Amino acid sequence: MFKKGTKLYSIFKNKCPRCQEGDFFVSKNPYSIKQPLKIHETCSHCKLKYMIEPSFFYGAMYVSYALTVAISIITFVVLNFFGLSLLPVFIAIIAVLVLCTPLTLRLSRLIYINIFVHYKQAGNIS
Repeated sequence: MFKKGTKLYSIFKNKCPRCQEGDFFVSKNPYSIKQPLKIHETCSHCKLKYMIEPSFFYGAMYVSYALTVAISIITFVVLNFFGLSLLPVFIAIIAVLVLCTPLTLRLSRLIYINIFVHYKQAGNIS
């Protein structure tokens, strides 16, 4: 499932979408206090420029929105299954969303760039 050459490998391993060798984010820890969303300017391996155009990652907001809606629905369904009333369920949804914010922001950027940049094997990178 997470084989090299797949989009999932690049997304979940924090790797360059083109060569899948260089790291995308500077810090591997999404909860680091210093610049959790800081990305390298270029890939250390294939030299792909990550900021393809100015404000490229504004489009990742839509991906982030979809991820937070999915997390909210999953949390609601799971907690509603246990028979909790509505107020504790919504408080739990807010808590889960706050705790998952660094993860969703990073995942949304990785997913967004993987939509536009495709994997190329080492010999085919130009």
